[in-house]
Amino acid sequence: MRAAQFHAAGDIRIEEIPAPKPDEHESKVLVEVEWCGICGSDLNEYLHGPFAIPYEKKGPHPLTNALLPLPLGHEFSGRISHVPSSISSSNPSLKKGQAVVVDPRYFCSSCSPCAQSATNSCDKLGFMGISGKWGGLSEIVAVDPDHVYILLERSPDGEEIDLAAAALIEPLAVAWHGVKLFVSIAPYQINKPDKTIDLSSVPILVVGAGPVGVATVFVLRAQGAKMIFVSETSKTRRDMIIDTGIVTGVFNPLTDDIPRQIKDATGDGGGVAAVFDCAGAQGGFDAGCASLRFRGVYVNLALPKTPITIPIMPFLWKEIMYKCSLAYDEVDFRETVDAFVSGRFKGVEKMITRRLDLDDIVEKGFKELIKPNDHIKILATPRREVIQPEIAM
Repeated sequence: MRAAQFHAAGDIRIEEIPAPKPDEHESKVLVEVEWCGICGSDLNEYLHGPFAIPYEKKGPHPLTNALLPLPLGHEFSGRISHVPSSISSSNPSLKKGQAVVVDPRYFCSSCSPCAQSATNSCDKLGFMGISGKWGGLSEIVAVDPDHVYILLERSPDGEEIDLAAAALIEPLAVAWHGVKLFVSIAPYQINKPDKTIDLSSVPILVVGAGPVGVATVFVLRAQGAKMIFVSETSKTRRDMIIDTGIVTGVFNPLTDDIPRQIKDATGDGGGVAAVFDCAGAQGGFDAGCASLRFRGVYVNLALPKTPITIPIMPFLWKEIMYKCSLAYDEVDFRETVDAFVSGRFKGVEKMITRRLDLDDIVEKGFKELIKPNDHIKILATPRREVIQPEIAM
């Protein structure tokens, strides 16, 4: 089968590799990939790797025993192509041909974080397409059955499912986890631990309108937020987020005085209740802190490219809480799938700025993303027939 194999930094090759065979994977469900996104972690590996990808000097991944070269891709959707009888008897809901999305994580289930149900922080955390033999930028993957989530063939509005949009569930789950963290923390910050925060009543700022930033906007809307501000340098991305009709205001941090405009917009509230940092830049951090109200919460979902310095005076004076958010757990993933299936992410397909054939993933995908660009999410498919000419780019 075709696969986008990572060999080294700057060296991703479309190669023929052995496909997983039913008789070799009696404990796995086989899924034919339809769409897979390029994640920021994939791009980081292409630019600077191997970083998280296991290689000979570093040693194989402790849960998969995998070493490079290996297929990339962990944001993917597809259809079940084979369910072993040993699985179908215990899980009859899994059937050949069903549209599915996959939780791509590997975790040990036995370390201290896993024992606390924090599988997103497993000591041995890994992902398909980074840490294992199979990846979404290929034709077929073998998956543990409890990581396979069934999708409806039609939306509540009766529209046929868009499996490209379904591939966005993984980054949406990243945002879902971050928003849940804020909701759990906020009551303690306002000295009302027995209360539940109503997102419709609190203003929020999202810093960065890249894939995770836009996903965060959609998750906030899905969870009831009504006053969402976004800061983004790219005009194309600003226009896209305005076009969703979700946000209250969009700022250009290169020209706008964001803290002042936020305080003007929030009136007596004195600023936003939360900042979700999806950019990881010092300027965004400073403006975000200045935009927070007393006892606001700063949630970081970004991996900064350079070290960040905490502006201690705003943190101290306003008793700001700083919280990092890493990936998602199985509850987050299930809740995100349920929200997608029920139609709560309407319009999320606007995140997709390019759809490619797998053969073009290096030239029109990775190489495009390392140049200055306005893309939000580039997806590729190993199935040429699903690419519609009017939306392919």
